[in-house]
Amino acid sequence: MDFTFTEEQQAAAEAAKGVFAGVAPDAVPSPAMTPGAVAETCDRALWARLADADLLSLLLDARYGGAGLDAVALCLVLRESAKVLARVPLLESCAAAAAVQAYGGEEAKADLLARAGRGETVLTVAPHGRTGHDPAEQAVTARQDGGTWVLDGVQTAVPWAYDADVTLVPAHTGTGRTVLALVPRGHEGAVLAEQFSTSGERLGELRLESARLPGRDVIDTDGAWEWLRDLLATGTCALALGLGERVLRMTGEYTGKREQFGFPIATFQAVAVQAADRYIDLRAMEATLWQAAWRIASGAPGPLPAAGDVAVAKIWAAEGVRRVVQTAQHLHGGFGADVDYPLHRYHAWAKHLELSLGPAAAHEEALGDLLAAHPLA
Repeated sequence: MDFTFTEEQQAAAEAAKGVFAGVAPDAVPSPAMTPGAVAETCDRALWARLADADLLSLLLDARYGGAGLDAVALCLVLRESAKVLARVPLLESCAAAAAVQAYGGEEAKADLLARAGRGETVLTVAPHGRTGHDPAEQAVTARQDGGTWVLDGVQTAVPWAYDADVTLVPAHTGTGRTVLALVPRGHEGAVLAEQFSTSGERLGELRLESARLPGRDVIDTDGAWEWLRDLLATGTCALALGLGERVLRMTGEYTGKREQFGFPIATFQAVAVQAADRYIDLRAMEATLWQAAWRIASGAPGPLPAAGDVAVAKIWAAEGVRRVVQTAQHLHGGFGADVDYPLHRYHAWAKHLELSLGPAAAHEEALGDLLAAHPLA
């Protein structure tokens, strides 16, 4: 494996560092002190800066004003965004646009992609199903009625639902196929209800009641949802990695200054060993992330489908980010729970990412199923 990044990928990461340099992770009220959402909308000023830096069009072809880069470049940018807890639908909008580009019809591409790349149209995805545990595509039914599709069902915890102009909704048909419906916000038969994440962000429960969409707004191509689902999962792993790296750096800085018995606590063996264990977690998260992103970007064959590499990355990300923030809280002591210090925000975001990824045991079971279906020689 060669995880050397191309010049274009490195340039995207450097551009992201520049955009996120001035972002404060505590720019909104603390989720610990706010009963509802920490803000009514995403960080629109930051969204505009991302658009100006051409970071919203990374995955789009040149004809839509994009750079034509891949999942690896997107994950490099997402990694930087998580270090400052950037409150923007960067993953969801970029992944949704990439799915429309790869699998959508020409009318949908013409309507959405160039505007999404400029930040004028915001996209999101409903990836969590009805409960957050069942497959998302099973939560909504889709049936054809003449030239239209009719959708019924509920998707819970839709990220940035109130900011998005269009939500990509996976749904299953009577024949067992999965389609992706492009549902505009405020569309007749589509109702949003407020929900709140552990990070204090505003989510939406999307209830579809005989919502009718023209055929041009439904992606009926085999593999579209599976590809988008893997890209979203891998992007979430990138967010977990960036967040974990920032938290471990915060912990190193704190323990290097905090003294007990006349010495910095970082010099104590018990502290150093715990920090070293978390460093190993982060390096494992990083290696498995790039393997999964490379499989998605390249389409290269392997002993298992790309979903196997994604499952491994999800196992490490879900477990690793939890261990990193827990150790950080422990080594910070009571200072880590101070709402005037940003560590508690990173802990809340890490819990949200862990819940978004799902328990490691579920991914281990999925990996076991893949191994059973594709025996290794």
